[in-house]
Order: sequence, then C-alpha cells, then structure tokens
Amino acid sequence: MSEAKNVAMQSRKIRVGMVGGGQGAFIGNVHRIAMRISDQFDLCAACFSSDPARADASAREQGIAAQRSYHDYAQMAQLEAARDDGIEAVIVVTPNHLHFPIACAFLELGMHVICDKPLSLDSAQAEHLIALSQRYGKQLWVTYNYTAYPMVREARARILRGDLGKIRSIQVEYSQDWLATALERDGQKQASWRTDPKRAGAAGCLGDIGVHAFNLLQYMTGLVPDRIAANLHSFVEGRVLDDHAQIWMRFAQGARANLLCSQIAVGKENYLRIQVFGEGGALDWCQESPNHLMFSQLNGDTQRCSRARHHSDPAVQASCLIPAGHPEGYLEAFALLYRDIAAALRHENVASNAHAALRDMQFIEACLTSQKADNAWVDFPV
Repeated sequence: MSEAKNVAMQSRKIRVGMVGGGQGAFIGNVHRIAMRISDQFDLCAACFSSDPARADASAREQGIAAQRSYHDYAQMAQLEAARDDGIEAVIVVTPNHLHFPIACAFLELGMHVICDKPLSLDSAQAEHLIALSQRYGKQLWVTYNYTAYPMVREARARILRGDLGKIRSIQVEYSQDWLATALERDGQKQASWRTDPKRAGAAGCLGDIGVHAFNLLQYMTGLVPDRIAANLHSFVEGRVLDDHAQIWMRFAQGARANLLCSQIAVGKENYLRIQVFGEGGALDWCQESPNHLMFSQLNGDTQRCSRARHHSDPAVQASCLIPAGHPEGYLEAFALLYRDIAAALRHENVASNAHAALRDMQFIEACLTSQKADNAWVDFPV
C-alpha cells in the first residue's frame, strides 16, 4: 500500500460488507453493535439472506442502499470488487457450513475476511483459507470475542510475565442449558442448524462453545496441549451431535487441563469460567463477573483485581473502553476485538488470530478421534 493510500485509510472508516445476519439473527446484530461501538467501520453492503425479500428488508433496516443489497454472496464479492468504493472486508455470520466457501470467494477477490467462529468445518479448510490470505496479502480473523475482555488480557499478561510460576493445572468450563430439551424439533432456527451435522459440522456443543473455551485457554496461558482425551455425549434422545463434552489435556511443559462444555446444564445460562493454577499463584475469571479477576498467591492473600484500576497492566488499561467502575461486558469485548481488527487492517502490526482458529479446528478433530477410540489419548499437533 502506498503512503498516500495508507494515510487515507487511517483517517476514514473501513468499508465492510456482511453475509448472513439478517432480520432476527442474534449474532449478526451483535457484530453490527460492536462495529458501531468501535467506531472504525462503515457497513455499506450486505447479502443478509438468500431470500430476496428478507435480504432487502434487512438492508433497508440497516440503511444500506438497495443496489448494494445482494441475494447471492458470490455476486456480492464480484460486484463489490469491481467498485471503486467497494468493501475492503467482509463479515461472515452464517451457519458454519457456509464459512469456507464465502471466505474463499472474498479472499480470492482481494478482500479481508472477518468470520464468526468456527473458521471452517475442518482443519484442511482452515489451512486452505490461511494459505489464501497469505497469497493475496489479506487479513483473516475469527471473532473470538472472549479474548478481548480486559481482565482476560490482564490474566494473560500476568501469566506470561510469570506471576503464577510454572503452570500446573487449568480448569475451564462453558455451560448453557438452552438445548436441555429437543428444541430443534419445535422449529427453533438456531437449534435446528446447530444440531444438524450438514450445517454445523461433525461436532455440536464442542464446536459451538467448546472451541470458545479451548481458544480462551490457549490465549490466556500461551499453552497448547500435546495430548488430548475426550468424552462426547448426546443426552437428548435422537440428537445426532453432542450436547455435552469433557476433555482432558496434557502439555509438554507438565501442566494438565480439564475442559467441560455442556448445553444441557440446567440453570446455566451462559457460564464461562477459567481457573489457572501455578506453583506460586492462581487466577480465576468468570464471564458473569467480567470486570474482576481473582489473583491468589501461595501462602498469601487473594486479591480481587478490578478492570482499569492502577494495578492493571498498562497495555490492558489502555485498551479499556470506559473508566473503572462502569461495567464493561460482552458487547464491549466484541467492540474491542473489532478495534484490534481495524488496527490490523490498517497495517498497525496487530497479528491475526487465524492460526489459533486453525488449532481450534484441530482440537475438534482430535476430540472426535479420541471419542471414536473409546476416549483414548491422542496426539495433538502443536
């Protein structure tokens, strides 16, 4: 990019389009809110639905010009690439099975890709997308928004600088109860595609929320396991994909980890918690109290650390969107991730998380391999 173009890009909002996320779609609206909070993006084109009427109605609601409301993502990619004011990046918020072909279409025509998780249906597809992004010099991001909570980043900073000593044990849980009954049989759209292997992929609960837990573990500790054993189960009669999973991990550095993900855990709305235990200290973070991090020292006190306070890592303090004492939660974390993505698209030396997303796909595959081998330990590609 020339210096003049780079200066121009720094001074204006980044033009983006969206595929999926039309009327009634929860995650599409979350992405749009996050973009507005970050104040770095201009949503100017979309293929909100393959249903023309729904696509155009959604576009009108979002203030998108009629000529830039598309009914086919391939046509959108081609026509936007041909425009002088075409989009620079596309946001993919469709069911899982469409992530790969959509990302390919836009990368190959010179546009960055911001994709809701998971990146693809398998690791081979993920590797192909990473290769495409490198070939065309385009950014490839997956919106793992939990890594953008300030106190998650505070925990990462403390772990990486050695405040806990050598890591011994990690416990991470992501539990929900919304699939405790056969909701998919009642025509509930979100349940229907998430329990359908043709649209969700080979894993259910594991692929929907288990990868979030695994990604959080990777991000916070900087560790990647070398051995995995998994037990996947479906408790709801007739359900093909797993709705509950327990995974055990071993690390070359000596640590051990337990990961529990469940969508049949009655009473758990969206419970995400991670605890990291080291030789000299421990950290405990829960999304239900996202502005606080518990830090314990061996033979010492347990400290309740608050977001944006003076004891926070300076880089974490700088990333906070609002002052201490004002709750900063799910939408703000999404917005902070979008701010990171904007910096990367503006060539500000911010690294994409595509390779971590690839490991997440490898994680799912390792768990499925272990399950088929009667929960045996299997190697994980570090």
